[in-house]
This record gives sequence, structure tokens and C-alpha cells, in this order.
Amino acid sequence: MKDLNVTLIQSDLHWENKSENLKMFSQKISEINSPTDLIILPEMFTTGFTMNPAPFAETMTGETIHWMKEKAKEKQCVITGSFVCEEDGHFYNRLVWMNDDGTCSIYDKRHLFSMGDEHNHYTSGNKKLMVELKGWKICPFICYDLRFPIWSRNLNKNLYDLVIYVANWPQKRNHAWKTLLQARAIENQSYAIGLNRVGNDVHQIYYSGDSSVINPKGEIISKIKSKEEATETITLSYWDLEEFRNIFPVLKDAD
Repeated sequence: MKDLNVTLIQSDLHWENKSENLKMFSQKISEINSPTDLIILPEMFTTGFTMNPAPFAETMTGETIHWMKEKAKEKQCVITGSFVCEEDGHFYNRLVWMNDDGTCSIYDKRHLFSMGDEHNHYTSGNKKLMVELKGWKICPFICYDLRFPIWSRNLNKNLYDLVIYVANWPQKRNHAWKTLLQARAIENQSYAIGLNRVGNDVHQIYYSGDSSVINPKGEIISKIKSKEEATETITLSYWDLEEFRNIFPVLKDAD
């Protein structure tokens, strides 16, 4: 199995300003010089964590989807992140997994953040997304999903090799963010990636980023600093993953 090159873009966001966000991410993507298989963007990367979906929601044929197709083709890699999507009269916090050939898969956020009133503005999803890339099995989630280990559970057949969380996770709860990311990697014997935004939103909620890549032992192997905009490409070793699973196969004893 080949190694996987993954690029994290930890960025501030322009509040409810799709054109500025797409312009900004276009620039950041153009500056990626290392070969990459996957580019990860934050939750609601075109708007920030808005609870006013109606003016900003798009369909699956809208500008954001077109932009993702264009950038995935340009970089010959997968691009993923979530945006505000409208479908059949409902609004979704929808993650799109955009392939370089223009095909895509979707995941609608399962756990809506009720303390932020998300459940009153968006419809919850009910299906996980499992995708493959270069033979790697990957399971992407969105932000608050991180707090619910049963939803993230990797079964003893190793359904996935990498779990991803894209987020708008405030700094005041960053200890939970960092701790739970390590826990998800350890308990599921997989790589875990958390990609979070930085900066203040219009409500003066501050996001410190704290994006990271964690190996199956729970060790942080990325170098992105908190509180800064940064782009990092890191290589995940499938051989290291398989060796650790073979030496220490805890999932065979799972409930």
C-alpha cells in the first residue's frame, strides 16, 4: 500500500463572504508546492459557522461545488471540507469529498451543536461516509461529531485507516479538541486528522486552530502551530499503521 500525502490548510475565514473565502483558498491552494493526494479545508469554509443559512446556502450544482471540481482537477487530488447546502427544502452542514475527476461523495453532519442552535437551522445526517484513496479507507466527520465515540467507532475489521474531523472549534474548548483527537486515534488504531480554523468570527468567538495529525499510537506528527494561518503537507505511512496493528491488535478484543 502506498503512503498518503495529506495537506492541511489552517486558515481564518471571512464571515459570510463566499467570494472572499474562495479567493483566499484559491491562493493558498496555488501555493502548495509539495505533491499531495488530499487537501483538507475547515468546516463551513465558505461562510464561517453561520446560523443564517438561507442567504448563503447552495445546491450541489452551485459555485462552491464548481470551485471544488476546478481545484481538485487543477491539483490532481481530492479536496474536502464542508459548506452550507440546500436540498429538498432542508439546509445541511455538508462535507463534500471531491475527486479530481469531478465525482464526489457527501457526508451531512450527524451531531448538530445544539448549544450553538445549529439543530434549529440545519437538518442532521444519518449516514457515515467511507471513501477510498490510494487504497486507504477514510472516514470524514464534522466538528461536534468528535465528542461521540460510538459514531466514530472503528470496528475490529478496521473499516478505516484514517479518520478526519473538519471544524470550527472555539479555543475555549481546545483542551477537549486536542484530547479527543488523540483518543479517537488511539481507540480506533488509525491515523486521526483534525483541521480547525483560526481567528475571530463576527460573534467574537476565537478559534485557535490546533489542527493536528495523530498516528495510531496517539502521537502528534504534524508541526502546525496554534493561532496561526498555516499550510502543511504530511506523509502518512501505511506500513507503520499495519505494523502497529499487527504488533498490538487491540481491536480484536473490542466489545
